[in-house]
Amino acid sequence: MSIDTAVVLAAGEGTRLRPLTRNRPKPMLPAANRPILEYVFDALVAADVRQIVVVVGYKRGRVQDHFGPTYDGVDLEYVTQHKQLGSGHALLQARAAVDGPALVVNGDRVIDANIVRDVVEEFERSGDPSIAVLERPETSQYGAVVLHEGDVAELVEKPDTDEYRLINAGVYAFESSVFSAIDATDRSDGELALTDTIGRLMDDGRVRGVRTEGMWVDATYPWDLLAVADEVLARGHVDEPARGTGARDADVWVDPAATVHDAAVLQGPVVVGPDCEVGPGAVVGPDAALGQNVTVGANATVRNSVLDTDTRVESGSTLIDAVTGQDVTLGAGTVVPGGPADVRVGREVFRDQRLGAVVADRVTAEGDASFSPGTLVGPGAHIGTSVRASGRIASGAEVVR
Repeated sequence: MSIDTAVVLAAGEGTRLRPLTRNRPKPMLPAANRPILEYVFDALVAADVRQIVVVVGYKRGRVQDHFGPTYDGVDLEYVTQHKQLGSGHALLQARAAVDGPALVVNGDRVIDANIVRDVVEEFERSGDPSIAVLERPETSQYGAVVLHEGDVAELVEKPDTDEYRLINAGVYAFESSVFSAIDATDRSDGELALTDTIGRLMDDGRVRGVRTEGMWVDATYPWDLLAVADEVLARGHVDEPARGTGARDADVWVDPAATVHDAAVLQGPVVVGPDCEVGPGAVVGPDAALGQNVTVGANATVRNSVLDTDTRVESGSTLIDAVTGQDVTLGAGTVVPGGPADVRVGREVFRDQRLGAVVADRVTAEGDASFSPGTLVGPGAHIGTSVRASGRIASGAEVVR
Protein backbone atom coordinates (compact mmCIF):
# COMPACT_ATOMS: atom_id res chain seq x y z
CA MET A 1 0.00 0.00 0.00
CA SER A 2 1.39 3.43 -0.94
CA ILE A 3 0.04 5.03 2.25
CA ASP A 4 1.77 3.73 5.34
CA THR A 5 1.14 6.70 7.65
CA ALA A 6 -2.08 7.70 9.38
CA VAL A 7 -2.97 10.74 11.45
CA VAL A 8 -5.58 10.08 14.10
CA LEU A 9 -7.43 13.12 15.46
CA ALA A 10 -7.99 12.39 19.16
CA ALA A 11 -7.74 15.80 20.81
CA GLY A 12 -11.40 16.52 21.51
CA GLU A 13 -13.29 16.30 24.77
CA GLY A 14 -16.79 15.22 23.80
CA THR A 15 -18.72 17.71 25.93
CA ARG A 16 -22.10 16.17 25.14
CA LEU A 17 -20.89 12.94 26.74
CA ARG A 18 -20.42 14.50 30.16
CA PRO A 19 -20.12 13.46 32.93
CA LEU A 20 -18.15 10.55 31.45
CA THR A 21 -15.68 12.90 29.75
CA ARG A 22 -14.89 14.93 32.85
CA ASN A 23 -11.74 12.85 33.39
CA ARG A 24 -10.89 11.53 29.93
CA PRO A 25 -11.38 12.37 26.25
CA LYS A 26 -14.14 10.85 24.17
CA PRO A 27 -11.80 8.47 22.27
CA MET A 28 -11.03 6.74 25.58
CA LEU A 29 -14.66 5.98 26.43
CA PRO A 30 -15.67 2.32 26.19
CA ALA A 31 -17.03 0.74 23.04
CA ALA A 32 -18.27 -2.41 24.76
CA ASN A 33 -15.25 -3.18 26.98
CA ARG A 34 -12.38 -1.47 25.12
CA PRO A 35 -11.66 2.20 24.39
CA ILE A 36 -13.05 3.55 21.14
CA LEU A 37 -9.53 4.50 20.05
CA GLU A 38 -8.37 0.86 20.15
CA TYR A 39 -10.83 0.01 17.38
CA VAL A 40 -9.47 2.86 15.27
CA PHE A 41 -5.93 1.63 15.74
CA ASP A 42 -7.01 -1.95 14.97
CA ALA A 43 -8.55 -0.83 11.67
CA LEU A 44 -5.40 1.04 10.66
CA VAL A 45 -3.07 -1.82 11.56
CA ALA A 46 -5.25 -4.28 9.64
CA ALA A 47 -5.00 -1.95 6.62
CA ASP A 48 -1.18 -2.15 6.74
CA VAL A 49 -0.48 1.26 8.25
CA ARG A 50 3.02 1.24 9.74
CA GLN A 51 3.13 4.63 11.48
CA ILE A 52 0.36 6.33 13.43
CA VAL A 53 0.56 9.98 14.43
CA VAL A 54 -1.91 10.70 17.23
CA VAL A 55 -3.07 14.27 17.73
CA VAL A 56 -3.92 14.58 21.42
CA GLY A 57 -5.16 17.50 23.46
CA TYR A 58 -7.82 17.31 26.17
CA LYS A 59 -6.62 14.96 28.95
CA ARG A 60 -3.89 13.76 26.61
CA GLY A 61 -2.17 11.82 29.36
CA ARG A 62 -5.04 9.34 29.41
CA VAL A 63 -4.27 8.43 25.79
CA GLN A 64 -0.50 8.36 26.08
CA ASP A 65 -0.41 6.43 29.35
CA HIS A 66 -2.80 3.80 28.02
CA PHE A 67 -1.11 3.13 24.68
CA GLY A 68 2.53 4.09 25.17
CA PRO A 69 4.95 4.26 22.19
CA THR A 70 3.60 1.37 20.10
CA TYR A 71 0.37 -0.45 19.31
CA ASP A 72 0.43 -3.99 17.95
CA GLY A 73 3.92 -3.47 16.59
CA VAL A 74 3.15 -0.09 14.98
CA ASP A 75 4.96 3.06 16.14
CA LEU A 76 2.84 5.75 17.74
CA GLU A 77 3.96 9.37 17.65
CA TYR A 78 2.06 11.93 19.70
CA VAL A 79 1.61 15.58 18.82
CA THR A 80 -0.41 18.04 20.86
CA GLN A 81 -3.19 20.41 19.94
CA HIS A 82 -2.99 22.76 22.92
CA LYS A 83 -6.19 24.64 22.06
CA GLN A 84 -9.25 23.09 20.46
CA LEU A 85 -9.37 25.21 17.30
CA GLY A 86 -11.00 22.81 14.87
CA SER A 87 -10.23 19.61 13.02
CA GLY A 88 -8.12 21.34 10.38
CA HIS A 89 -6.03 22.99 13.09
CA ALA A 90 -5.65 19.58 14.76
CA LEU A 91 -4.32 18.05 11.55
CA LEU A 92 -1.84 20.92 11.14
CA GLN A 93 -0.17 19.88 14.39
CA ALA A 94 0.96 16.66 12.64
CA ARG A 95 2.66 18.47 9.76
CA ALA A 96 6.23 17.85 10.87
CA ALA A 97 5.55 14.16 11.44
CA VAL A 98 4.11 13.44 7.98
CA ASP A 99 6.26 12.94 4.91
CA GLY A 100 4.16 12.00 1.91
CA PRO A 101 0.54 10.94 1.54
CA ALA A 102 -1.38 10.04 4.69
CA LEU A 103 -4.67 8.77 5.96
CA VAL A 104 -6.54 11.06 8.32
CA VAL A 105 -9.04 9.45 10.68
CA ASN A 106 -11.29 10.74 13.43
CA GLY A 107 -10.31 8.98 16.63
CA ASP A 108 -13.69 9.09 18.34
CA ARG A 109 -15.71 6.72 16.14
CA VAL A 110 -15.53 2.94 15.96
CA ILE A 111 -14.53 1.84 12.45
CA ASP A 112 -13.28 -1.30 10.77
CA ALA A 113 -10.52 -1.94 8.26
CA ASN A 114 -12.83 -2.25 5.23
CA ILE A 115 -13.60 1.45 5.32
CA VAL A 116 -9.91 2.35 5.49
CA ARG A 117 -8.96 -0.01 2.67
CA ASP A 118 -11.69 1.33 0.38
CA VAL A 119 -10.46 4.91 0.82
CA VAL A 120 -6.84 3.92 0.17
CA GLU A 121 -7.81 1.98 -2.95
CA GLU A 122 -9.63 4.95 -4.45
CA PHE A 123 -6.83 7.35 -3.56
CA GLU A 124 -4.27 5.10 -5.21
CA ARG A 125 -6.46 4.66 -8.29
CA SER A 126 -7.42 8.28 -8.83
CA GLY A 127 -4.60 10.23 -7.22
CA ASP A 128 -7.23 12.62 -5.83
CA PRO A 129 -8.14 13.43 -2.22
CA SER A 130 -10.61 10.78 -1.11
CA ILE A 131 -13.13 10.55 1.72
CA ALA A 132 -15.24 7.69 3.04
CA VAL A 133 -19.00 8.06 2.54
CA LEU A 134 -21.62 5.95 4.28
CA GLU A 135 -25.36 5.68 3.77
CA ARG A 136 -27.34 6.47 6.90
CA PRO A 137 -31.05 7.12 7.49
CA GLU A 138 -30.23 9.98 9.86
CA THR A 139 -27.70 12.63 8.86
CA SER A 140 -28.55 15.61 11.05
CA GLN A 141 -25.73 14.96 13.56
CA TYR A 142 -23.05 14.59 10.91
CA GLY A 143 -21.73 16.10 7.69
CA ALA A 144 -23.97 15.16 4.77
CA VAL A 145 -22.43 14.47 1.38
CA VAL A 146 -23.77 14.83 -2.16
CA LEU A 147 -21.97 12.83 -4.84
CA HIS A 148 -21.91 13.29 -8.59
CA GLU A 149 -20.33 10.44 -10.55
CA GLY A 150 -18.15 9.61 -7.58
CA ASP A 151 -16.99 13.18 -6.96
CA VAL A 152 -18.01 15.11 -3.86
CA ALA A 153 -20.34 17.80 -5.15
CA GLU A 154 -21.48 19.21 -1.83
CA LEU A 155 -20.74 18.98 1.90
CA VAL A 156 -23.49 20.06 4.29
CA GLU A 157 -22.63 20.21 7.98
CA LYS A 158 -25.47 18.93 10.20
CA PRO A 159 -28.31 19.44 7.73
CA ASP A 160 -31.71 20.43 9.08
CA THR A 161 -33.68 18.50 6.44
CA ASP A 162 -34.14 14.78 5.87
CA GLU A 163 -33.32 14.86 2.15
CA TYR A 164 -29.75 13.61 2.60
CA ARG A 165 -28.76 9.95 2.94
CA LEU A 166 -24.95 10.01 2.74
CA ILE A 167 -22.60 11.10 5.51
CA ASN A 168 -18.91 11.92 5.76
CA ALA A 169 -17.43 9.00 7.74
CA GLY A 170 -14.32 10.90 8.84
CA VAL A 171 -11.77 8.73 7.01
CA TYR A 172 -9.66 10.60 4.44
CA ALA A 173 -6.62 10.15 2.21
CA PHE A 174 -4.57 13.21 1.25
CA GLU A 175 -1.27 14.17 -0.29
CA SER A 176 0.98 16.18 2.04
CA SER A 177 -0.12 19.30 0.15
CA VAL A 178 -3.25 19.23 2.33
CA PHE A 179 -1.27 21.15 4.97
CA SER A 180 -0.76 24.09 2.61
CA ALA A 181 -4.44 23.95 1.74
CA ILE A 182 -5.31 24.17 5.45
CA ASP A 183 -3.00 27.17 5.81
CA ALA A 184 -4.91 28.88 2.99
CA THR A 185 -8.33 28.13 4.50
CA ASP A 186 -10.22 30.93 6.19
CA ARG A 187 -11.06 30.48 9.83
CA SER A 188 -14.69 30.41 10.92
CA ASP A 189 -15.35 31.74 14.43
CA GLY A 190 -11.65 31.33 15.14
CA GLU A 191 -11.54 27.67 14.10
CA LEU A 192 -10.11 25.79 11.14
CA ALA A 193 -12.46 23.04 10.00
CA LEU A 194 -11.07 20.25 7.85
CA THR A 195 -14.33 20.20 5.90
CA ASP A 196 -13.74 23.82 4.89
CA THR A 197 -10.36 22.80 3.47
CA ILE A 198 -12.03 19.96 1.60
CA GLY A 199 -14.34 22.58 0.11
CA ARG A 200 -11.27 24.43 -1.18
CA LEU A 201 -9.92 21.21 -2.66
CA MET A 202 -13.26 20.71 -4.42
CA ASP A 203 -13.01 24.18 -5.92
CA ASP A 204 -9.44 23.61 -7.09
CA GLY A 205 -9.92 20.15 -8.54
CA ARG A 206 -11.93 17.21 -7.33
CA VAL A 207 -12.43 15.16 -4.20
CA ARG A 208 -13.53 11.57 -4.52
CA GLY A 209 -16.31 10.21 -2.35
CA VAL A 210 -15.87 6.53 -1.62
CA ARG A 211 -19.14 4.77 -0.87
CA THR A 212 -18.26 2.04 1.56
CA GLU A 213 -19.74 -0.31 4.13
CA GLY A 214 -18.48 -1.67 7.41
CA MET A 215 -18.73 -1.09 11.13
CA TRP A 216 -19.01 2.61 11.85
CA VAL A 217 -20.62 3.70 15.09
CA ASP A 218 -20.47 6.96 16.96
CA ALA A 219 -21.43 8.06 20.45
CA THR A 220 -22.66 11.64 20.62
CA TYR A 221 -24.59 11.40 23.89
CA PRO A 222 -24.13 9.15 26.95
CA TRP A 223 -26.92 6.74 26.01
CA ASP A 224 -25.25 6.18 22.63
CA LEU A 225 -22.59 4.10 24.39
CA LEU A 226 -25.25 1.43 24.87
CA ALA A 227 -25.98 1.37 21.14
CA VAL A 228 -22.24 1.30 20.37
CA ALA A 229 -21.83 -1.75 22.61
CA ASP A 230 -24.80 -3.43 20.93
CA GLU A 231 -23.18 -2.99 17.51
CA VAL A 232 -19.75 -4.17 18.63
CA LEU A 233 -21.21 -7.27 20.30
CA ALA A 234 -23.50 -8.02 17.36
CA ARG A 235 -20.46 -8.09 15.08
CA GLY A 236 -18.30 -10.00 17.56
CA HIS A 237 -15.57 -7.35 17.52
CA VAL A 238 -14.09 -8.34 20.88
CA ASP A 239 -10.68 -9.53 22.03
CA GLU A 240 -11.96 -12.23 24.35
CA PRO A 241 -12.46 -15.79 23.08
CA ALA A 242 -15.88 -17.39 22.75
CA ARG A 243 -16.78 -19.35 25.84
CA GLY A 244 -17.56 -22.54 23.92
CA THR A 245 -18.34 -24.02 20.53
CA GLY A 246 -22.06 -24.62 20.97
CA ALA A 247 -24.80 -22.35 19.64
CA ARG A 248 -25.62 -21.13 23.16
CA ASP A 249 -22.06 -19.90 23.67
CA ALA A 250 -21.39 -18.43 20.23
CA ASP A 251 -21.96 -14.87 21.41
CA VAL A 252 -20.60 -15.25 24.94
CA TRP A 253 -17.00 -14.06 25.21
CA VAL A 254 -15.00 -14.52 28.41
CA ASP A 255 -11.38 -13.59 28.99
CA PRO A 256 -9.26 -16.49 30.30
CA ALA A 257 -8.28 -14.36 33.28
CA ALA A 258 -11.92 -13.85 34.33
CA THR A 259 -13.69 -15.94 36.98
CA VAL A 260 -17.33 -16.84 36.37
CA HIS A 261 -19.03 -18.92 39.07
CA ASP A 262 -20.61 -22.17 37.92
CA ALA A 263 -23.94 -20.94 39.27
CA ALA A 264 -23.78 -17.65 37.32
CA VAL A 265 -25.62 -17.20 34.03
CA LEU A 266 -24.17 -15.38 31.02
CA GLN A 267 -26.77 -14.54 28.37
CA GLY A 268 -25.33 -13.54 25.01
CA PRO A 269 -24.37 -11.31 23.53
CA VAL A 270 -22.08 -10.57 26.47
CA VAL A 271 -18.36 -9.97 26.94
CA VAL A 272 -16.49 -10.42 30.22
CA GLY A 273 -13.08 -8.77 30.31
CA PRO A 274 -9.83 -9.76 32.02
CA ASP A 275 -9.73 -10.15 35.81
CA CYS A 276 -13.51 -9.89 36.11
CA GLU A 277 -15.40 -11.87 38.74
CA VAL A 278 -19.04 -12.91 38.36
CA GLY A 279 -20.56 -14.36 41.51
CA PRO A 280 -23.01 -17.21 42.13
CA GLY A 281 -26.56 -16.62 40.96
CA ALA A 282 -25.59 -13.52 39.01
CA VAL A 283 -27.17 -13.00 35.60
CA VAL A 284 -25.14 -10.96 33.11
CA GLY A 285 -26.53 -10.15 29.68
CA PRO A 286 -27.89 -9.97 27.15
CA ASP A 287 -26.13 -6.93 25.65
CA ALA A 288 -23.75 -6.45 28.56
CA ALA A 289 -20.06 -5.55 28.47
CA LEU A 290 -17.77 -5.86 31.48
CA GLY A 291 -14.42 -4.08 31.31
CA GLN A 292 -11.26 -5.08 33.09
CA ASN A 293 -11.48 -6.07 36.78
CA VAL A 294 -15.25 -5.66 37.05
CA THR A 295 -16.98 -7.52 39.90
CA VAL A 296 -20.62 -8.58 39.72
CA GLY A 297 -21.72 -9.92 43.08
CA ALA A 298 -23.94 -12.84 43.98
CA ASN A 299 -27.51 -12.75 42.65
CA ALA A 300 -26.96 -9.45 40.85
CA THR A 301 -28.46 -8.76 37.42
CA VAL A 302 -26.70 -6.71 34.73
CA ARG A 303 -28.50 -6.29 31.41
CA ASN A 304 -28.11 -3.90 28.46
CA SER A 305 -25.25 -2.20 30.29
CA VAL A 306 -21.62 -1.12 29.92
CA LEU A 307 -19.50 -1.39 33.07
CA ASP A 308 -16.06 0.13 32.75
CA THR A 309 -12.79 -0.83 34.46
CA ASP A 310 -12.80 -1.51 38.23
CA THR A 311 -16.56 -1.22 38.62
CA ARG A 312 -17.94 -3.20 41.56
CA VAL A 313 -21.59 -4.23 41.62
CA GLU A 314 -22.42 -5.79 44.95
CA SER A 315 -24.85 -8.60 45.71
CA GLY A 316 -28.52 -8.40 44.83
CA SER A 317 -28.20 -5.33 42.63
CA THR A 318 -30.09 -4.82 39.37
CA LEU A 319 -28.62 -2.72 36.56
CA ILE A 320 -30.51 -2.17 33.31
CA ASP A 321 -29.49 0.34 30.63
CA ALA A 322 -26.61 1.52 32.82
CA VAL A 323 -23.24 3.00 31.91
CA THR A 324 -20.56 3.24 34.57
CA GLY A 325 -17.23 4.97 34.54
CA GLN A 326 -14.07 3.62 36.15
CA ASP A 327 -13.61 2.72 39.82
CA VAL A 328 -17.34 2.81 40.59
CA THR A 329 -18.84 0.98 43.56
CA LEU A 330 -22.56 0.19 43.68
CA GLY A 331 -23.53 -1.25 47.03
CA ALA A 332 -25.72 -4.26 47.74
CA GLY A 333 -29.25 -3.93 46.46
CA THR A 334 -28.55 -1.01 44.13
CA VAL A 335 -31.27 -0.65 41.49
CA VAL A 336 -31.05 1.00 38.06
CA PRO A 337 -34.44 0.10 36.57
CA GLY A 338 -33.70 1.14 32.99
CA GLY A 339 -35.17 3.56 30.45
CA PRO A 340 -36.80 5.11 28.58
CA ALA A 341 -36.18 8.49 30.10
CA ASP A 342 -36.11 12.19 29.38
CA VAL A 343 -32.45 13.23 29.69
CA ARG A 344 -31.16 16.76 29.94
CA VAL A 345 -27.85 17.48 28.20
CA GLY A 346 -26.80 21.09 28.56
CA ARG A 347 -29.94 23.12 27.97
CA GLU A 348 -31.64 20.55 25.79
CA VAL A 349 -33.95 17.74 26.91
CA PHE A 350 -33.97 14.53 24.89
CA ARG A 351 -37.19 12.58 25.18
CA ASP A 352 -37.61 8.84 25.62
CA GLN A 353 -33.96 7.81 25.54
CA ARG A 354 -32.84 4.30 26.41
CA LEU A 355 -30.93 5.14 29.56
CA GLY A 356 -31.22 3.92 33.12
CA ALA A 357 -28.31 5.91 34.55
CA VAL A 358 -24.80 7.14 33.85
CA VAL A 359 -22.53 6.80 36.89
CA ALA A 360 -19.19 8.49 36.26
CA ASP A 361 -15.71 7.70 37.62
CA ARG A 362 -15.14 7.08 41.34
CA VAL A 363 -18.80 7.26 42.33
CA THR A 364 -19.84 5.27 45.38
CA ALA A 365 -23.43 4.29 46.11
CA GLU A 366 -24.23 2.70 49.45
CA GLY A 367 -26.65 -0.19 49.88
CA ASP A 368 -30.21 -0.09 48.56
CA ALA A 369 -29.64 3.05 46.53
CA SER A 370 -31.76 3.49 43.42
CA PHE A 371 -31.49 5.64 40.33
CA SER A 372 -34.42 7.11 38.46
CA PRO A 373 -34.34 6.58 34.68
CA GLY A 374 -32.04 9.06 32.96
CA THR A 375 -29.97 9.99 36.03
CA LEU A 376 -26.49 11.44 35.35
CA VAL A 377 -24.05 11.23 38.27
CA GLY A 378 -20.82 13.23 38.15
CA PRO A 379 -17.39 11.92 39.13
CA GLY A 380 -16.61 11.39 42.80
CA ALA A 381 -20.21 11.72 43.99
CA HIS A 382 -21.37 9.73 47.02
CA ILE A 383 -24.90 8.34 47.13
CA GLY A 384 -26.03 7.42 50.61
CA THR A 385 -27.88 4.35 51.86
CA SER A 386 -31.42 3.95 50.49
CA VAL A 387 -31.19 7.21 48.53
CA ARG A 388 -33.20 7.56 45.34
CA ALA A 389 -31.00 9.54 42.97
CA SER A 390 -32.48 11.43 40.02
CA GLY A 391 -31.70 14.12 37.49
CA ARG A 392 -28.17 15.49 37.34
CA ILE A 393 -25.90 15.04 40.36
CA ALA A 394 -22.82 17.25 40.45
CA SER A 395 -19.26 16.03 40.67
CA GLY A 396 -18.24 15.35 44.25
CA ALA A 397 -21.78 15.76 45.58
CA GLU A 398 -22.88 14.05 48.80
CA VAL A 399 -26.47 12.83 48.49
CA VAL A 400 -28.22 11.63 51.64
CA ARG A 401 -31.80 10.92 52.63
